[in-house]
Amino acid sequence: MQCFPGRLKFLDIGAGKSSGTLSVCSSHSIVLQTAMTLAAQENRPFLVEATPGQVNQFGGYSDMTPAVFAAYIRRLAKTAGLPEAHIVIGADHLGPHLWKHEPAAVAMAKSAELARQCVVAGFKKIHLDTDIACADDPPGKLNPETAARRAARLCLTAEITAADSAFCDDDLPVYVIGNEVPSPGGSLEDTPVSITDSDTLRSSLQLFERIFHEMDVSAAWQRVIAVVVQPGVDFGNQHITPYRRQYATALSKAFRDLPDGMRFEIHSTDFQPSGALRRMVEDHFNLLKAGPRLTFAFRKAMLALEHIEAEIPDIEHRSHLRQIMTKLMHQSPCHWQSHYRGSPETIRFLQYFSYKDRIRYYWNHPEAITAVERLYHNLSRPVPEALLRQYLPDRYLEIADSAGSFDPLAIVRHYIQEALRAYLDACA
Repeated sequence: MQCFPGRLKFLDIGAGKSSGTLSVCSSHSIVLQTAMTLAAQENRPFLVEATPGQVNQFGGYSDMTPAVFAAYIRRLAKTAGLPEAHIVIGADHLGPHLWKHEPAAVAMAKSAELARQCVVAGFKKIHLDTDIACADDPPGKLNPETAARRAARLCLTAEITAADSAFCDDDLPVYVIGNEVPSPGGSLEDTPVSITDSDTLRSSLQLFERIFHEMDVSAAWQRVIAVVVQPGVDFGNQHITPYRRQYATALSKAFRDLPDGMRFEIHSTDFQPSGALRRMVEDHFNLLKAGPRLTFAFRKAMLALEHIEAEIPDIEHRSHLRQIMTKLMHQSPCHWQSHYRGSPETIRFLQYFSYKDRIRYYWNHPEAITAVERLYHNLSRPVPEALLRQYLPDRYLEIADSAGSFDPLAIVRHYIQEALRAYLDACA
């Protein structure tokens, strides 16, 4: 197998220093292309991760297996001019969460098969997330030792797969651990935000190290590059908890106690203010994951463009984008109904404006794709200045300076870039 020496070195840049890394957690093509183009322009590495819900051996909601997702990422990167050596693909929340309603043996077998397929497909960063009780586990929170042993089992599968594939040292998987992992996609309504206790963190690291040695994955322990911690940030449907460094001082200082080369990984950083992101990186919370914020930006652009389309009088075949998205969400409510509660009016509001952005699960539906393409087609024309002032006030002057031409896709990319820029500036 071809090796890329040092392709993972960026993951421990800034150990003890004020620099960071952004992990893009999305399968949306425009989000990925926009992020890749920025990475190529600025000669940055590009880290992208997929959850088992997005990508698994059965297809996931993106209808992609690990091999298909890896090929998809490399194809998009080539279009964006991003060298393959600058790409790292990761598996986020790899564990039994998706199959938690099944017996542990079944759920773990499916998780192990997913781990195997991820490694074969070239996923290099594996987040071992096993802190979830399965159908036949005792009620309540899963025993930490059980969680650690299950993580080590998945790690062993990945290591055996890598050995069978004769990977060179620079292409061996690296791992992320942690028993205080927030739910994917924001969880503020479900549980209060509590900061990881530094003593609990030290005990957890000792537990994982012992279990890894006991289960014959000692070599892999040297490639555990991060531990997930909670410095007090999260988001829910309508609220965000911003980072406040005064409450995370003890956890920040615990960075000095991490094994060499290990970092803090932070989930649910979406919608944090730019200043908060900078302070997080300065305080060693510097492996930052973002997903819903990026598709939220895409949705924001889509609705602005549809408002413009609706006011232009001579369009013969309109996209009816919002009408179609509403229909799709009602035809298949499984992606949002456990996250949105309240009156019908509240649910309609959350379907479009929740920070959890559960509408992101529907953009790859054929009807949605057709509607988006129709919207782009209808707006690939000069647009009245009054509509630009009304619906794109932050872009009006720039568009007006371009001799009246209008590129709807450029507007979409602008909103996504704006969301990405907060992270890239913080990580610089």
